[in-house]
Amino acid sequence: MKSRILFWILSHHAIQMCFAGSSPADSYLKMFSAQPLTDPCYDEERSRRCIPDFVNAAFGAQIVASSQCGVNGPTRYCDQSDIPSNTESVCHVCDESNHKRFASTSLTDLNNPNNVTCWRSDSIKSPTGPNAPPDNVTLTLSLGKKYELTYVSLQFCPKSIKPDSIAIYKSADFGKSWQPFQFYSSQCRKVYGRPNRGTITKSNEQEARCSDSHRHSGDTSSQGARIAFSTLEGRPSAPDFDSSAVLQDWVTATDIRVIFHRLQMPQDMNEEFFLESHPVETTKYRDDGIGANIIESIATPTAVTMSTHDYAVSDFAVGGRCKCNGHASKCIKNETDGLLTCECRHNTAGRDCERCRPFHFDRPWGRATYRDANECKVCNCNGHARRCRFNMELFKLSGRISGGVCLKCRHATTGRHCHYCKEGYYRDPSKSIDHRKVCKPCDCHPIGSSGKTCNHTSGQCPCKDGVTGLTCNRCARGYQQSRSHIAPCIKIPRLISAIQQQNTAPEPEDYDPDTSYRSDRGRECGKCKAETKRLNLNKFCKRDYAIMAKIIDRNTPSETSNPTKDQQLTKFIISVQAVFKKPSGGILGTALRRTPITLVIPTKDLECRCPKLKTNKSYLILGKNAESPPAALGIGPRSIVIEWKDDWYSRMKRFQRNIHSCV
Repeated sequence: MKSRILFWILSHHAIQMCFAGSSPADSYLKMFSAQPLTDPCYDEERSRRCIPDFVNAAFGAQIVASSQCGVNGPTRYCDQSDIPSNTESVCHVCDESNHKRFASTSLTDLNNPNNVTCWRSDSIKSPTGPNAPPDNVTLTLSLGKKYELTYVSLQFCPKSIKPDSIAIYKSADFGKSWQPFQFYSSQCRKVYGRPNRGTITKSNEQEARCSDSHRHSGDTSSQGARIAFSTLEGRPSAPDFDSSAVLQDWVTATDIRVIFHRLQMPQDMNEEFFLESHPVETTKYRDDGIGANIIESIATPTAVTMSTHDYAVSDFAVGGRCKCNGHASKCIKNETDGLLTCECRHNTAGRDCERCRPFHFDRPWGRATYRDANECKVCNCNGHARRCRFNMELFKLSGRISGGVCLKCRHATTGRHCHYCKEGYYRDPSKSIDHRKVCKPCDCHPIGSSGKTCNHTSGQCPCKDGVTGLTCNRCARGYQQSRSHIAPCIKIPRLISAIQQQNTAPEPEDYDPDTSYRSDRGRECGKCKAETKRLNLNKFCKRDYAIMAKIIDRNTPSETSNPTKDQQLTKFIISVQAVFKKPSGGILGTALRRTPITLVIPTKDLECRCPKLKTNKSYLILGKNAESPPAALGIGPRSIVIEWKDDWYSRMKRFQRNIHSCV
């Protein structure tokens, strides 16, 4: 009765019921629950954990047996009698050449109770004492790929004797090394050096147990006895399998090996003679762990001496799932090599989806769980790199958001995300960061610059003394061109002689305004207060407003009725980007960022570069309301205009916070 119940429980379609209820393996089986979705790996566009179907991984697989009857000629074998009181056995002949064979293929074929097929070993001499060599026979099953196993079961042939000592091993590296999985013996300590039904704790969850439970289970005459090993039964971390790397490794296997060590236990190894016999009428009830009380037949030892014996198994089943670490819903055969491999999703790769696919290293690889699918993320290289790597330190510093580092940036870019221009280049503000030509060569003038490397954001080249311009191609105010390559611009003397004032000779014929140096000779400009480089809280307090604005466009000087040079005005269209101090009235008193506003500057001041303004550049502007005409913003003698730098932002915020200190 008990064997029939176990057979039904461990059938391939009902295996989850074996460990249901309060068993520790319940969480593990829940992980294998079916997901009837169109794409189990995604919930709409959101990634989710997915797993292959639960299968008998041994079905149809080849098993290598160390012994098989009839291979070396006809072999005689005997079955137990169907009549319990009859000690005689019915004997037969196993002959490979006469098709009366018991091949190992019978172990993994369709297990049909109405037509039982068996593998049977060759006849083996029974051990007569404790020091006699064990009557070993080995069955080795190769799964061909990593599987996460739930159970391993063996069903013995009808009327055959169940072995006394059995060892189950597993390999996770395709047979290179083997690890004990489970032991069965009536004498665990003597045969395998382990306690009977020992307790497993969290400190030794990968330790194989030994049990004598197989000796106390009744047999079914029509189908044969069965043993079943649950990989997670009694393992403390089984309810939280997703978080237990130890148990995930414990259930992983590529090969299974079963070794039959003893058919029976010699008498002098034990006070009783453990020889499998038919159960007599003595029975008792016990709880089988599923909630049902079943009758257990108690076998009465029969002192029958056997000189030879054999092992006979009808079914070798291994229940589990193709190991894909939660990143695939099925395993398929590779077209190139025929190997079984996971159909990986979530940007993962490998036979077991055990790594991220190339260029998807912005977060570390992880096994998918119910809480997090751990999808691999593509590296952000702005289209300038084809390779990247993962850096754990950067990942932690980012708050565990991004850890990808781009490799071999192209298009003259550099940086972790290829987001900077490399030395000798600067970013073109008119192009997006992912444009192939976002970085432009510095093009520093070979004479006016002191080096070939410019600022990678503004493109400003390092100029020699007295030289100015983005590429250092002209003389600054107060300097004039010389003919020296070492000092191309020299200071204009303070006392200018009458001869020098009258010198109005034109430039030489080879003068090129785009490459030569222009000076401000003959212009009474004076000192420009608007372009002061110094800024403090006192100056901030004495101005009515403080903004950051970008020059969008420039208009021609205003055409009033016969204006004098001092009356000419130049208008700029600006866009206010930030407000650090806002006045109560004037044009700045309205909503600044809704529309561009007009900035008015006297033309004579612009000719003296007071201030120097360029379109598409941002400036910090501090001014007085009194210097602004109606409906516009004006730059006057008390205004301050400085080209914006990123480090100005924190300073202006500090001034803004300390405005209460203004007197």
